[in-house]
Amino acid sequence: MTATTRSRVPTGAARAASPAPPTPEPRARRAARRRRLTACGVLMAPFFALLVTVFLIPVGTAVYLSFYSDDQPGLGFGPERTVFVGLRSYAAVLTDPTFLGGLGTVALYCLVYLPLMVVGALALALLLDSGVVRLRAFAQLGLFLPHAVPGIIAALIWLYLYTPGISPVIELLARADVTIDFLGIHTVVPSIVNIALWSNLGYNTVVFYAALQAVPREVIEACVVDGAGPVRTALQVKTPLVRASVVMVAIFTLIWALQLFTEPMLLSQSSPMISSRFSPSMYIYDAAFTRNNYGLAAAASVVLLVCTVALSYGVTRFTSRADVPEEAR
Repeated sequence: MTATTRSRVPTGAARAASPAPPTPEPRARRAARRRRLTACGVLMAPFFALLVTVFLIPVGTAVYLSFYSDDQPGLGFGPERTVFVGLRSYAAVLTDPTFLGGLGTVALYCLVYLPLMVVGALALALLLDSGVVRLRAFAQLGLFLPHAVPGIIAALIWLYLYTPGISPVIELLARADVTIDFLGIHTVVPSIVNIALWSNLGYNTVVFYAALQAVPREVIEACVVDGAGPVRTALQVKTPLVRASVVMVAIFTLIWALQLFTEPMLLSQSSPMISSRFSPSMYIYDAAFTRNNYGLAAAASVVLLVCTVALSYGVTRFTSRADVPEEAR
């Protein structure tokens, strides 16, 4: 009896070795997690719906159209039919000197426009935040008003100011014996940059100013106590603290600049220096609606999309590596 009882009672080592039964998750915790997931799904549903509708479906359609082309058999007298051409449209786009020239023009435009936009907007925001500018609310409103003007209207205003014979600016400069052709071969890109700066500089200034308002005032006061002047405080303290906003503005400005279309399209009415394929976006418009070659236009759109994504990714990677300390690399 004693031996049988001892064999049934587990020893201390056996108790320690046997795994503890899993504790079931409380039903309330599972219900709370389910509610959070449901709320996240409901809140994210509009974003994904817009992403699919305005981005993924158009991109998929462009990729599909880029592999097809309309062909007329029988020396052009037969009915049109859509045929699969593979990568022929991409080869035509990448070997077209007008498209490559448009890419070069946009690259030059970005090299001039991006630094002026980011540095200029940041400098104006720092001036507003420093308190040097009086009536800051009215100054912000005055800077933001040009952005409220539609892009087509802004381009028409500047087209009037750039056109000889009707421009009061050109007439005023002529009285001072200064002759400037704002739409000449060497000045057309700076003229377009000027329109873009006039339209978007105030908007980005407001973005930077809002980011500067989030900088802790204790940090600024500590710098003043340590003897830092206004310029040093702005460059070495405030600017690094709004680095994320600078990167965001730079990426958005780059994406917008690569899609240059409205300004050169309207200025082309008064300048022979701006052709119908001045920029990649104008090349796409000309291929689709002038030459009725939708496969070529779709291929050019995909190439422009790839360039935009690659450059945006490069800027993001470069800035993220710059944020990482050298010891962690």
